[in-house]
Amino acid sequence: MRTRKTLFILPLTLIFPIMAKSQVKIQQTAGRDALGEFAPEFAHLNDDILFGEVWSRNDLLSLRDRSIVTVVSLMSQGLTDSSFKYHLESAKKNGVTRTEMAEILTHAAFYAGWPKAWAAFRMAKEVWDGNAESVAAGSVEAYAQTIFFPVGQPNDAYARYFTGQSYLASIVKDGVPVVNVTFEPGCRNNWHIHHAKKGGGQILLCTAGRGWYQEWGKPAQQLHPGDVVKIPAGVKHWHGAAKDSWFAHLSVEVPGEETSNEWLEPVDDQSYNAL
Repeated sequence: MRTRKTLFILPLTLIFPIMAKSQVKIQQTAGRDALGEFAPEFAHLNDDILFGEVWSRNDLLSLRDRSIVTVVSLMSQGLTDSSFKYHLESAKKNGVTRTEMAEILTHAAFYAGWPKAWAAFRMAKEVWDGNAESVAAGSVEAYAQTIFFPVGQPNDAYARYFTGQSYLASIVKDGVPVVNVTFEPGCRNNWHIHHAKKGGGQILLCTAGRGWYQEWGKPAQQLHPGDVVKIPAGVKHWHGAAKDSWFAHLSVEVPGEETSNEWLEPVDDQSYNAL
């Protein structure tokens, strides 16, 4: 069962402490490498101020968002040169997916101009290279800068029940356990059932990215931030990320009597890739 709740994050901020994002210091040498002798002051401003200070304020605005702003700014000026390609590659590294970049450039085309969008798309295709599996997910460190709850550690203890890499971060340990589960693009868990003699089940609070939830015998449902999935005990189901997007949800274990989890077969590639 799935319901749409776009405001659930507000009460959560009253329950969980706000977690400040850590700042990642950006090291840049391109200015000095190219212009260190000819224009040392410009090289200093480029490497130490623009990147060393402005881009390094990623605790205030994530690297991913800064990449998007920069790509759109350059495109709007028609500057689809080597610097534009560099920032497209940075956007990919910082977690912008192929699907997102296509939508960003399409949206910007209406404001910046159609010919500029065509030029931008040609270079974007080179960066994302036409491989659907490039996903561009970027690094988990870059993705962690874009989300509210921590990514946590690789989910090694349950890795045999997942296809792809997942991560776990415990948010609440006492009382009702709450865990943040992060899936890399293409990652999903096996079919499974939450059993309980009374009560039990699970609630998923979707917080980032795009994913899927499916109950046995029913169509898969796409998930976005703000979606809430209530999973009754005894229902066979799976959930995970879309092929081209990271995905994260809070997992809330509903209290019950004689609760247990039964892990079943993986979600087959053919069914998953058809979504």
